[in-house]
Amino acid sequence: MRRAGVVLALIALSLVAPAGRPVVVAAAGSCESLGSLVLRSARVTSATEVAAGAFTLPVPPGGRGLPPAAARAYASLPAFCRVQATAMPTSDSDIKMEVWLPASGWNGKFQAVGNGGWAGTISYTALAAAVAGGYAGASTDTGHSTPGSDFAIGHPEKLVDYAHRGVHEMTVQSKAIINAFYGNAPKTSFWNGCSTGGRQGIAEASMYPADFDAIVAGASPHPSSRLHAIRLAVSFVVNRSADSAIPAAKLPVLHKAVLDACDTLDGVKDGVIENPTRCHYDPKTLVCKESDGPSCLTAAQAETARILYADVKHPVSGRVLYSPLLQPGSELSWATLAGPTPFPNAIDGFKVFVAKDANWDWHTFKPATDVDKLEELGTVIDTARPNLKPFFDRGGKLLMYHGWADRQVPAMSSVDYFESVLGAVGKGAAGKSIQLYMIPGMDHCQGGPGTDTFDKMAAIEEWATKGAAPKSIVASHATNGTVDRTRPLCPYPQVAQYKGSGSTDSAENFACVVAK
Repeated sequence: MRRAGVVLALIALSLVAPAGRPVVVAAAGSCESLGSLVLRSARVTSATEVAAGAFTLPVPPGGRGLPPAAARAYASLPAFCRVQATAMPTSDSDIKMEVWLPASGWNGKFQAVGNGGWAGTISYTALAAAVAGGYAGASTDTGHSTPGSDFAIGHPEKLVDYAHRGVHEMTVQSKAIINAFYGNAPKTSFWNGCSTGGRQGIAEASMYPADFDAIVAGASPHPSSRLHAIRLAVSFVVNRSADSAIPAAKLPVLHKAVLDACDTLDGVKDGVIENPTRCHYDPKTLVCKESDGPSCLTAAQAETARILYADVKHPVSGRVLYSPLLQPGSELSWATLAGPTPFPNAIDGFKVFVAKDANWDWHTFKPATDVDKLEELGTVIDTARPNLKPFFDRGGKLLMYHGWADRQVPAMSSVDYFESVLGAVGKGAAGKSIQLYMIPGMDHCQGGPGTDTFDKMAAIEEWATKGAAPKSIVASHATNGTVDRTRPLCPYPQVAQYKGSGSTDSAENFACVVAK
């Protein structure tokens, strides 16, 4: 496939670096020769050449075919060497990973991609995007191949693999494989992930500061155990009485009322609230004057909305556990966290950390006592720390982003972590080593009425090259595949302000300014 007709002997030596990491010294090799590559605590299970456009993703029994966009992405892939490997850092570890190596046109860089939810699968779509961009790419299932959290019950080492070790192992082994194939290590190593992938990114910066040079972390659920706890507790509050939950049919009514009150605070009426923290809408204005109806809220439902907009407090002590769970402008997707049953990820979290029982019944959750239990026992997954000085001292860059209308992970969780990092290392790190971009109207990682699409790798590449975070990033929104709006994403706490002339659907007519 590469270096046609030439077979190069592979010479590989596994050494142990002072930090305990494998170092592979190798001459450039063929794809086939990677099958015999010696790795420490890992083994290559397959190394195959994939011709341009020939990769097909297996569809599991009973599964659906690929969405058209994903099918097109795979069809346009260049030729690459597909390496499958398994890492076994403990006797109970079984960490599957794939490393894809462009046959030609490699840009000399490495991009590892993150997972979603409880992982358990290779992130093929993100991996394909990395290779299509010229990167050597890698992804891991983090050590299990089943949905949900049951894999970790009775298997503490597998939980550690999921929490952080699986990604670290993938990173170390991938660099060794890249070195063996190309004859040199990647000149820059990037992480790119959202949701669980965002959590993985900040965990890498915190625990393994030498793994990556630059990290893109979106919608990071931090701290995860506390988030699981409040998701469960809030669900009980939302459903505390027969008329306290807000029916899905009423969410558009609430959303319209919020937009009527706050949409124009930024000077532009566009169906998106630029800075939800400035919106102080009172749901009581929607309380039914007489009997309950489709265009109003009961007093209990209005109180539910108020609770969802407010800080989450401990049911007994009253201490603040988390910043607001949901922001004004996100109402259309409230059914995810404020529906008739708790968010499934939260149920799975309690199964693993507290009940240690795959058959645990969420109805038995007791907010008054169980919130504390989940916080105390979830420390294995709460691995990100605010002191990122070791990562920054190496020149590391951390680009965070989060949608203000996120339905799953509170938008303020990224704001809180960003500010805690600056509190630990100094405000001078903002724009130099870490930067956060909040995205008005964007849902969880993507979607929503806001501009939800932007080139994350171009942004982090610019930062890595110029040494300063982008002063703005152009993002777009599309309807039926056609871009109908662009806006600048601004470094937090700046916001995009309309200049006063030109189309409000064009980014060039906005400037990033300090929020007032």
